[in-house]
Amino acid sequence: MNIVLTGSVAFDYLMTFPGYFKEQILPERLASISLSFLVDSMSRQRGGTAPNIAYTLALLKQRPRIMATVGQDFGEYRQFLESVGVDTSLMETIPGEFTASFFATTDRANAQIASFYPGAMAHAARQSLLALSEKPDLVVVSPNDPTAMKNFAAECRRAGIPYLYDPSQQVLRLEGHELARDMEGAHFLFVNDYEYGLICKKTGLDLAQILQRVDVLVITRGEQGACIYANEQEICTPIAPARQVVDPTGVGDAFRGGFLTGYAQGWDNKLCGEMGALAATYCLEQLGPQGHHYTLPEFVARFREYFDDAQKLDLLLK
Repeated sequence: MNIVLTGSVAFDYLMTFPGYFKEQILPERLASISLSFLVDSMSRQRGGTAPNIAYTLALLKQRPRIMATVGQDFGEYRQFLESVGVDTSLMETIPGEFTASFFATTDRANAQIASFYPGAMAHAARQSLLALSEKPDLVVVSPNDPTAMKNFAAECRRAGIPYLYDPSQQVLRLEGHELARDMEGAHFLFVNDYEYGLICKKTGLDLAQILQRVDVLVITRGEQGACIYANEQEICTPIAPARQVVDPTGVGDAFRGGFLTGYAQGWDNKLCGEMGALAATYCLEQLGPQGHHYTLPEFVARFREYFDDAQKLDLLLK
């Protein structure tokens, strides 16, 4: 399946705080909040929503394409993505700009506080899906420059291209009418439980009304797994147990990569959700959104420890 991923491409600066954020926040002083956390570790990782999803797709032997704008410091990152099987030919380097940067601090409860500098991502609106020589089977519209997100969704609707709308971190910035506009006509809407609540609040839409606008709604709920709503059905899939918990950064993106691999095979939503669950667990067990690795036989064997695929995953091994 020809999947084009639009969205942020970034370097992630990941830090760990040895305490709990909730113990440092005074609700009665939120209007004048001023906090500084002394962290005990920091690492620089390859990240960004689009390549994070693409990385898991590539591990599962798909060949995703990324459409994004990147900085002059992207050379080594590009080589890495190509080496694992990601097509970077649609990634445009912006002279004089640095690749976007994501700064995240995680506490002992895996709560995160993060900031994002767009850098070259601010130029993403100069790209157009309509300029592609081949019409994609699916486009992922994930967190990006807001104008680019609006344009890509509109181009998908105009060209009749199925798209996955994943506003994620941009839910905080986008207005209710913008979210409602770009959900309208999407094949998939992917959000976590908190983002779903924000979308409902900002748009005034409830579950039934959202499902009048999108074909499939997927809500990830952390340790409670994920719920998939489609065809007047609710399918909830559990998590795959982790062998160790190291870093939650990129777990949702890995879930999307696993889910989309199943979708590319034409499998049902339940199996897609279970594939996403295991892909997410692999990410959770290592530092950074692209720090994990597995072979297809390893993925299939571990999958069958928790889920029943009726031998469908054998198709991935051929």
